[in-house]
Amino acid sequence: MNILVVGSGYVGLVSGTCFAELGHKVFCIDIDEKKINSLQSGKIPFYEPELADLVIKNIQSQSITFTTKLAESLNQADLVLICVGTPPKQTGQADLKYIFQAVEEIGKNLTKYTVIVTKSTVPVGTAQKIKKIISKNYNGEFDVASCPEFLREGSAVKDFMNPDRIVIGTENQRASDLSNELHEKLDCPKLETNLETAEMIKYASNAFLATKISFINEIANVCENVGADVEQVAEGMGLDTRIGKAFLRAGIGYGGSCFPKDVRALHHVAGQTGYPFQLLKAVVEVNNQQRWLFYKKIKDELKCLENKTIAVWGLSFKPDTDDVRESIAIDIIEKLVEDGANVKAYDPEAMKNTQEILGDKIQYCFTADFALENADCLVIITDWDEFKLVKFENIKSKMKTPLIIDGRNMFDGEKLSSQGIKYISVGR
Repeated sequence: MNILVVGSGYVGLVSGTCFAELGHKVFCIDIDEKKINSLQSGKIPFYEPELADLVIKNIQSQSITFTTKLAESLNQADLVLICVGTPPKQTGQADLKYIFQAVEEIGKNLTKYTVIVTKSTVPVGTAQKIKKIISKNYNGEFDVASCPEFLREGSAVKDFMNPDRIVIGTENQRASDLSNELHEKLDCPKLETNLETAEMIKYASNAFLATKISFINEIANVCENVGADVEQVAEGMGLDTRIGKAFLRAGIGYGGSCFPKDVRALHHVAGQTGYPFQLLKAVVEVNNQQRWLFYKKIKDELKCLENKTIAVWGLSFKPDTDDVRESIAIDIIEKLVEDGANVKAYDPEAMKNTQEILGDKIQYCFTADFALENADCLVIITDWDEFKLVKFENIKSKMKTPLIIDGRNMFDGEKLSSQGIKYISVGR
């Protein structure tokens, strides 16, 4: 099939490249000419494992083309995938202006029957609005569909090629058949629904995962007060197949471009219908609180932070990405600096993006070991695998004070204590 992907950001680039790998002819379009020029030469604008090699491979095989020219690509497309950003407004509501701008341009340039598929995460009812916008600009036949993406940053290529499920929301058989043909090489359950249900599934999925994270963090806080070990509690819970072990890792909360935005957006959608989604309100409050409970651990141990040197491991919101959007590390570091600390930070991929936010407020280190030099405390915020390989003796010998405050429960506290390193984690 010929596919036009509108938006060459995270979702668009991963989806377009993987569909090309599956044998489709893909045109990726973006209004950012600089980005398109970079992509044409095989350079991707963010870090995602496996993606760069896949982009280059499909450019060379001419399976994927990057362009700024909508009309030319649209005339060749059987389906159009909308993959533009839906950033949050201050109210929590998803800002759909980029969606509607793209759809209006599509409507003005349509010349034949095409299925317009939304892959961006959008509130329930967006597909119907898209339909109205296109109808104002185009008198011919077309259909709309909703096929939300379920990609995790850091494992997006794997998630795309080995999905848990594919959701296809349509209004008729013609659109359903084309949407199924698009995904036919992916072996997984395919759930066909109406448009509104497909849109809700994405929000509900992310909101539930965020709820599990906030729940286990609440349990962790109680564990600290009663002497229980949250990791063993989570293991015991996860053995129950009704609960499952995924997303039951206590820590400092969730961040990134999806969970915070989608939870707030669903809460806003519910509120607009007159339903006060109290559980989601609590999920957001717990997540916001968790980082400051962690920060209190740092304050309690060091008392005064003025002129203290703090090593920070991890800047991205999760490992295997350079994404620092809604990264808890940024909040923690800004507070450390505000309280007078000198911060030495290291992250395998996210230092450039962090520097664009924090500038020269902190020192950026080229290795995890270098960040430890003369540090009064090591704070772990992102659980990169690289950190597990650091030798404990290096930690003790390099630091001014052998103290680790770990927001991701990466290490065995008893082992560290036996080597003279004070170790503080979450819920243990």
